[in-house]
Amino acid sequence: MSKTDSLTDNEAAARLEWLATEIARHDAAYHRDDAPEISDAEYDLLRATNRALEKQFPHLIREDSPELAVGAAVSDAFTKVQHRQPMLSLGNAFAAEDVAEFDERVRRFLSLEPDAPLAYTAEPKIDGLALSLRYENGALVEAATRGDGRTGENVTANARTIANIPETLSGDAPELFEVRGEVYMSHADFAALNARAEAAGGKVFANPRNAAAGSLRQLDSGITASRPLRFFAYGWGDVSMVPGETQGDVLRSIGAWGLTINPAMALCDSPDALVAYHADIEAQRATLGYDIDGVVYKVDRLDYQRRLGTVSRAPRWAVAHKFPAEVATTVLDDIEIQVGRTGSLTPVAKLRPVTVGGVVVSNATLHNEDYIAGIGGDGEPIRGGIDLRVGDTVQVRRAGDVIPQVINVDLSQRPKDAKKFVFPDTCPQCGSAAVREEGEARRRCVGGMICPAQAVEALRHYVSRDAADIDGMGVKQVEAFWQDGWVREVADLYTLEANHGDALRSREGWGEKSATNLFAAIDARRTLPFARFLYGLGIRHVGRTTAAMLGRAYGSWQAFEAAMIALAAGDEEVRETLLGIDGVGGVLADTLASVFSEAVTVEHLDRLKAHVIVEDAEAIAEGGVFSGKTVVFTGTLEQTSRAEAKAKAESLGAKVAGSVSAKTDYVVAGAAAGSKLKKATALGVTVLSEDDWMRMADS
Repeated sequence: MSKTDSLTDNEAAARLEWLATEIARHDAAYHRDDAPEISDAEYDLLRATNRALEKQFPHLIREDSPELAVGAAVSDAFTKVQHRQPMLSLGNAFAAEDVAEFDERVRRFLSLEPDAPLAYTAEPKIDGLALSLRYENGALVEAATRGDGRTGENVTANARTIANIPETLSGDAPELFEVRGEVYMSHADFAALNARAEAAGGKVFANPRNAAAGSLRQLDSGITASRPLRFFAYGWGDVSMVPGETQGDVLRSIGAWGLTINPAMALCDSPDALVAYHADIEAQRATLGYDIDGVVYKVDRLDYQRRLGTVSRAPRWAVAHKFPAEVATTVLDDIEIQVGRTGSLTPVAKLRPVTVGGVVVSNATLHNEDYIAGIGGDGEPIRGGIDLRVGDTVQVRRAGDVIPQVINVDLSQRPKDAKKFVFPDTCPQCGSAAVREEGEARRRCVGGMICPAQAVEALRHYVSRDAADIDGMGVKQVEAFWQDGWVREVADLYTLEANHGDALRSREGWGEKSATNLFAAIDARRTLPFARFLYGLGIRHVGRTTAAMLGRAYGSWQAFEAAMIALAAGDEEVRETLLGIDGVGGVLADTLASVFSEAVTVEHLDRLKAHVIVEDAEAIAEGGVFSGKTVVFTGTLEQTSRAEAKAKAESLGAKVAGSVSAKTDYVVAGAAAGSKLKKATALGVTVLSEDDWMRMADS
């Protein structure tokens, strides 16, 4: 039963009255005062609750229903502008199912069959301030904010100061054309603005949206002129003529007249394509350079838009597919210490489960002991420098929409008996000392292979996909074999069949076939490429790229190991040679010297080499077409895997990058290539098909 199912009429009426008042208050805080008090997700929840109640109790719908209002009343500080065409809001979608439902509603209204062609434009939803620009005979005569959707604020003088809003339109613009769009501030400009304000002892803004809105709504246009505002056009209002038959056609005309339209706008032909675009934009969200809170979909054909019309505060032909909330509030139940494969002690917040960004989170990283104390560390410091305590009410964010972290503490909710967390100076796994070296943010266990956490993590790392890649040897198997004492170090993997084969074959859950498959997978990895073997050892600071780089520099394992032993013995000539390799610094050199100076590590390595043949590194092809070039792969490759193509490119002397920039030399585009291909084309980067790539690589 939902929370609204059991309400009486009186209770529902009281709830609707409270919601109307509360939503109106937050509308004013956001649209008029540029000082929102709650998150977008909390606001959306208020509106969703109101809609659900109105649907269940239609006879109780109020005259001041939030569903009939857009924005907020204008401030008395500005003269008012009556919008000739209302500046409506948009309905929201939050999941793929909502997008499919939107498509179905449009088709039902237009009496279109499920397979009839129906295209939509899709573009990022800028988190800024809506602005209307009225041009007459090509000249800007009026600029107004959205206000309540029907009456806005006259900010013409301020809008004239925005660099990419033209005073006059170029080309054959209609006699009258009202452009609508969003004023925003880029991340870089926002950071610079706040830095200047802080240095001068002035007000700093909470986020780019507030900064943009506050800047546009200044009574002194000189202040607006000093703020780095920008404008994206996304639509139109009152016009004498519409230059096109589709949404895309008109926006391209607007762009041709000198206004900026979003280059990320795309045309999609199905709900699945819309959802795929949404996922692509969400993945790019951190690199766009400006804030967005979702994606807007609009029916492309204008005749369909006219037929669909509007309902209350929103058009039927458009919807905003919002991103999931990124921040949520919960309780810190405990702090646990995890020990990594390099011995680092990482504190982990054990949280009361909460949904953040569409994912249920119960753990979050706390980085290190300084972070818990509120003084920073290698992560963003907790706001206000507040120390964390078990029982605290905290805010959790998914950094980059991936890694949960605690970012704030609500001191008003702190229990009276909350105690400061004392970071351990011994390893919780083996009892060895946990030492924090000078200049280091983390403590590290000195127990090495006697530490269960480090030993198990080292084994898991060695069998992982990018290292030895032993099929069938997953996390559970590694932990079980270690607990049984069958596999205590990597070399034991290669004697597992000889020492414990019969026992494993008779073990419940295994059997003859699965055990035989595992032993075959292990045997298949008795010969390993140099880079995989070195990376698999789990040496600190030696990732896949570094392992491949060292392989290319030394050629064979024998040469590399001899050099590292000499390095550990203090051979300065060897150290100088190592530091001369592009990408090798003092930290890595010191780490390698430390590893090969430890007798126990060298002995482990000797036992492992008794079972594994390390192949020589593939020599770099010098003077070839890819030598010294930067290559990016995008889309689906059909003749080879992405990993194999990358390895091939690196063997030809290329640097393989993950993103396209002006420094990129080649982009290899497979099937269904997306944003990287578009960016390459825009930058004039040479684009190769997979056939082109294979032909050039083999030449």
